[in-house]
Amino acid sequence: MRFLLALVGIAAVIVIAMVSLGLLSFQTRPGSLPSVHVDGGTAPAVSANVATLSVGTENKVVDVPTVSTTQKTISVPTVHMNKPGDGTSNAAAE
Repeated sequence: MRFLLALVGIAAVIVIAMVSLGLLSFQTRPGSLPSVHVDGGTAPAVSANVATLSVGTENKVVDVPTVSTTQKTISVPTVHMNKPGDGTSNAAAE
């Protein structure tokens, strides 16, 4: 692997030296894109045989679970906030 990398490096140095000494020159010419002419056409025709779908309702007997609730009185935690200036804060009590 190192040999191959060294060989590529040596080849690059040789090409650069030849270009700088004028022994190798590249002649280029500008290119252009091909011109394209498009005429109107038709879309391809497609024929498909698909299944039909019927939507409706039907009466059936099913088991439905029921949920019931009862009311009980229990003790729940509460939080009260007294805003400053409403007459019920600690500063008003002093």
